[in-house]
Parts: sequence; structure tokens; C-alpha cells
Amino acid sequence: MSTLDEALQALLVRVLQFIPNLIVALLTFVATLLVAGPAARTVRRALARRIEEQGLLDLLSKLVRWTILVIGLTIALEQVNFNVTGFLAGLGIAGLTIGFALQDIARNFVAGILLMIRQPFVIGDGVSVAGFAGTVVAVNTRDTVIRTWDGEVVIVPNTKVFENPISNYTRSQKRMRTVKIALSHGQDATTVMALLGETIRAVPGVLETPPPSVWADELTLITTNLTVRFWVDTKASDLLQVHSDAVVALNAAVQRPQKAA
Repeated sequence: MSTLDEALQALLVRVLQFIPNLIVALLTFVATLLVAGPAARTVRRALARRIEEQGLLDLLSKLVRWTILVIGLTIALEQVNFNVTGFLAGLGIAGLTIGFALQDIARNFVAGILLMIRQPFVIGDGVSVAGFAGTVVAVNTRDTVIRTWDGEVVIVPNTKVFENPISNYTRSQKRMRTVKIALSHGQDATTVMALLGETIRAVPGVLETPPPSVWADELTLITTNLTVRFWVDTKASDLLQVHSDAVVALNAAVQRPQKAA
């Protein structure tokens, strides 16, 4: 009976000794919870002056929040004599095993972070990425969402975006357009080229600088092929509308000598 009493007394002493540590651990964790949110918001406001990409701001603020939470949880666990080192070692082994299984997700995540840092495009930009052309709808840590010109929503993994060439049409304010024209051998190429030069310069939206150009670039058995090149300021004019107007005007100009003949 005395042995049982001694065991109970020893257990009671351990409990009484453990309670202060438990209280400190709980207070530490609660304080961490209270600090993590405001700290993340403060970092977000400070970085918002330098970073425009909302996805990157969200990621950095979350990293700050979770870093504070992990540090606070580690300190709290140490207060109750939890073997944090052993736990982290076991967690590292488990994480390595899971990492092999989820390596594609990890690669997309890393690629997403790099895209957010480099910012080859932002939401709303017109781009051509991995074979898809359209407007960027969202940039996430795993994928990039593009709404193609014909209205389809395409979700492209970030590794595909990162590994392939990216054409950003929005940042290219001046865009060159090309129109191919085939003349029959009965038409005077020199006269038509001069007429096409005058015609393309008169089309609304076609820039004077760089100047439009007309070239004879191919001779076949039945045609002389011409190429008309001109530039459009996409900020001031609708690219496709100017291109359409140019094609219509050039076609009418080509037909004029034929009618006169």
C-alpha cells in the first residue's frame, strides 16, 4: 500500500511540475496565433508597394504566417519536453517519401513561384504559352489559367509554362502584321507594288514609323508573290480590325489594275 501511495505521490508531483510548462506552452501557441495573422498582413501591405502580382503577395504572406506558426509550435512543444528533433527527423523521412510520389506537384509549385517572381505576364495580359493563345485569367502556385481567343478556359501546368517560350502580346505595344498577295503574270508587279504601298499607308491604324513595306519575294510558274508588312500600335488600335481593314483595302487595290485593263 505504501508503494502505491508513493507512486501516486510521484505522479502527482510530476503532474504539478508539468502544469506550469503546459500553461507556458499553451500561452506561447496562443500568442503565436495572435501574432501570425497581423504579421502576414503587415508584410503583404509592405510588399504591395513593390509587387503587383496578387498571387505572389498571397504566397509570401502565407509563408510568413506559416513560418511564425511553425516556430511558435516548436517552442511550445519544447516547453512540454516533446522530442521535436526526433519528430522532425521522422517527418523529414516521411516528407521525402511523399515528395517522390508527388514530385510533379512539387515541380509545378516551384515553377509557379519562379513565374510569380519573374512575372513574364500578369493577369489580363494577352499571351501565347505552350501552344495556347489568349488572356491570362489566373496565376496559381500549381497552374496558369488562360482564356483562349475563342472563349475556352485552359488550365496549363506551371512546368509547361516555365519550360516553353512565352509571347506576351500586351507588352509588345507595336505589332507587325504580314499580308501575302499573289499576282498573275499578266499584272505589272512594279505598278501594283507602288499602289499597294500607297494603299497600306492610308489604312487607319497603320503606323507611319516603322514604315510599311512591300516586297516581291517569290516567283512561281503562274504567280508573282508579294508580301506587305505594316505595324500597328495595339494600345491605340484594335490589331485584328486594322489587319482586316488592310486586307480589304489591299484586295481592292489589286483588283483595280485588272478592272482598268
